[in-house]
Amino acid sequence: MRTFIGITMFLLIGLLTAVGFGFSWQFNSGPLVNDDEQIGLGRQTVIRFSFSVAENTPKGLAAQKFAQLVKEKTNDTLKVELFPNSTLYNETEEVAALQGGSIQMIAPSFSNISEVFPEWMAMDLPFVFQNDEDVAKAFQGKIGNILMRKLEPKGIVGLGFWANGFKQMTSNRGTLAHLEDFRDLKFRILPSKVIESQFRHLNAKSVPIPFNQVYRSMESGLVDGGENTISNIYSKKMYQVQKYLTISNHAYLGYGVLMNKVFWEKLSADQQKTINEAMQETTIWANQNAIEINRKQWNELQKIGQMNVHILTNEEQDEWQQALEPVYEEARSYISKELMDAVYELRREYEYYEPDRT
Repeated sequence: MRTFIGITMFLLIGLLTAVGFGFSWQFNSGPLVNDDEQIGLGRQTVIRFSFSVAENTPKGLAAQKFAQLVKEKTNDTLKVELFPNSTLYNETEEVAALQGGSIQMIAPSFSNISEVFPEWMAMDLPFVFQNDEDVAKAFQGKIGNILMRKLEPKGIVGLGFWANGFKQMTSNRGTLAHLEDFRDLKFRILPSKVIESQFRHLNAKSVPIPFNQVYRSMESGLVDGGENTISNIYSKKMYQVQKYLTISNHAYLGYGVLMNKVFWEKLSADQQKTINEAMQETTIWANQNAIEINRKQWNELQKIGQMNVHILTNEEQDEWQQALEPVYEEARSYISKELMDAVYELRREYEYYEPDRT
């Protein structure tokens, strides 16, 4: 009998002790210890943001800036997770992945967007922009408005335009100054009828290759050259596999920042407003930062000294521009009159040659 009573008392004491420990947190006046993995569980919304370039590029830095602003403005109830260097999808896959809802946010180049929305090839046209002020006018004006309108019917919301910079020509076969210098060379391009047409009128061949394969394709000799911004040439170390650089400023590389429409519409009005505010702040910062990055990395490329640099003269630029005017005529077959008129309007401001369109 005593044994039974003893066992019962032992179990009772153990039960009371367990209950005491279980509720002791209610009487603890000290700070709670949080598990970082559980913070915001059930209330935090995650935006997965995939992009194809490195984090130290203009796009990568802009993405980091945007993620930080969203975190601050929403008290971490919205979280932007970044996936650089095509760790989720490369640029040939990401638009379809966005439309399908596999990711919520991307910032592809104009050329990659044009695979689904051909109108976006207008931004690939050669010699549209004379300087960064021209680019800003396109982003903020009629051209940008037309391009953004094209997205929503196919399940995408356009949030903004991010800059990278003007494209330059590189080659491993010699200086590119005159039209004959391009003859029969093979260039890596982004997928775009406009860019393909550009190189065809330069009497060169072209092949679309994803950005994460560009270095290897140049190193192996699969292609002889390419067109890239200074920041891309520097960050991907193309100077190690391309001996010749021509500063041509012949076209522009930029990005459309896009979000899945279904995901966007599930956000609250306050969340949408906050994202737009963060995007506006990021875009102002990012587009100025892109100019500065290209300037600094141009200086670094000159210090490295591994490339033979040629800067197009005014006469050489006129030669290129006249040779590439037929690209505009071809573009009219897949870019609307409304958009082409807006492009010509921008060019007229700087007295560019406009072919007879009658």
